[in-house]
Amino acid sequence: MAIAEVSEDGDAPSGRDVALPEALDLLIRAATLLFVNGQTTERAKKSVEDLAHSFGFHAAVFLHWDDLRIQISDGVASRSETVAVNPSGVHMGIVAATMREMVDAPRDGAAATLRSRLAEIEKMAPVSTLRLVVMAAAGAAALAVIFGAADIVTLLLVALSGGAGAFLRRQLAPISSNPFLQPFGAALLAGVVGAIVVDLHVGVVQRLVALCPCMILVPGPHLLNGTIDLMRARIALGAARVVYANLIVLAICTGLLVGLAMGGARLPASGDAPDVPLVYDIPAAGVAVAAYGTFFSMPWRLLPIPVAIGMLAHAARWLVLSVGAGSAPMGALVACSIVGAMGTPIADRLRLPFAALGFASVVSLIPGAFLFQMAGELVDLVSLGPKAPSDLLPSIVANGFSAFVIILAMTLGLILPRMVIERSFPMDP
Repeated sequence: MAIAEVSEDGDAPSGRDVALPEALDLLIRAATLLFVNGQTTERAKKSVEDLAHSFGFHAAVFLHWDDLRIQISDGVASRSETVAVNPSGVHMGIVAATMREMVDAPRDGAAATLRSRLAEIEKMAPVSTLRLVVMAAAGAAALAVIFGAADIVTLLLVALSGGAGAFLRRQLAPISSNPFLQPFGAALLAGVVGAIVVDLHVGVVQRLVALCPCMILVPGPHLLNGTIDLMRARIALGAARVVYANLIVLAICTGLLVGLAMGGARLPASGDAPDVPLVYDIPAAGVAVAAYGTFFSMPWRLLPIPVAIGMLAHAARWLVLSVGAGSAPMGALVACSIVGAMGTPIADRLRLPFAALGFASVVSLIPGAFLFQMAGELVDLVSLGPKAPSDLLPSIVANGFSAFVIILAMTLGLILPRMVIERSFPMDP
C-alpha cells in the first residue's frame, strides 16, 4: 500500500512502450516481491534499476526495514512512490519467478503483460503442509545423525517432534501475523517433548530430542542478509535484519526452556559428541539441506543444487575435523567458503536469493546447541543465584564464545567469496 507519493504524470514518451506511472507501478511490484521474500539488498536494487533501464527510464531504489521507495525519471518528468514493506519472509520460488519475469518480459517485448505475471507470482503459496511436515521431520532427524545419534528410537522421537512443530507453525500462521509466535510455539512443543522423554527416562539421547527440532528453526537467511548489508555500510537495514534474526533466536530459546520447565525438566547436559562416519555424515547433511530448501519454498527442480553443494561442503568440514584435526570454527570457515564461492554464480544464474541458498547449504553447521545450552545455563544462574556452582559462569562464557566464533566463521566464509566475485565479475541483468 502506498504511503507517500509525489508525481508528475505524463504519457509514454516516443519510443517507449510503457508510460512513466505504469513503469513505476511495475517497479514497485517487482521490488516488493524481491525485497520481502529474501533477495539480497544489492541484487534486488540492481535488478529493479535494470528493469527501469530496459523500459527507457532511470530509477533510484531506496530500501529500508519498514518501507521501500523508488524514484523514476525519463529526463523530463519524474515520479516517486513509497510503500510499506517488511522483509521478514523467505520464498525462493517467488524470487526466482520474479527475477525471471523482470529479465525476460522487456526483452521479449512483453512489458504490457508483466503486470499480470507479477500479480500471479504474488499469489504463489508456500510449500504444502504435507511437504513441510515431512521435510521438517527428516531435517531434524538428519541433524540428530550429524550430532551423533545412532539409535532408531532417538531418530524417531526427533522426527516426530520436528514434524509436529512444523504442523503447529502452519496452524499458527493464520491466527497471528506476529513473526515470533511460530518459532516460539514449535520450540515450546520441542521442549515439552524433551521434558516427557527426560521424565520417563527413555533410553535415548535426550539432549538431541530437545535440541534438534529447535535447530531447524534458526533464521539464517536474515542473519546473512543483515551481515551483507552491514559490510556494505547499510547500517540501519543491516542492524534491523540482525536484530530481527536474534529476536527469533531468543523466541526459540524461550520456547524451548519454557517447554522443558512445564515438564519439570532441564536441558540435559552436553557431553562429548561421538565421531560420525563420513558415510553417514554426508547423506545426513544432504537431507538437512533438502529440508531447509523446503522451508524456503524452493522448487523441487532446483533442490538438488544446494543439496550437492551442501554435501560437498560438509565433506570438506569432515576432512578438516577428522583428518586435519582442525577446530569447529575452522571447519565451518572452510565449508562455508566453498558454499560462498560455488553458490554465488549459481544463485545469480538461477536468480535465487543467495542468503537462502547459502544458508540452506550449511544449516547443519549452525551452533544451535551452544546457543541453547548458554540460554539454559543463564536461567540456572539467575534461579540459583549465590548457590550456583563455580563452573557455571565459565561454561556460559565458553558456550557463548564458541557460538559467536562459529557464526562469525560461517558468515565470513559465505559473504567474503560473494563480495570478491561480485567485485571481480559485476552482476548481469
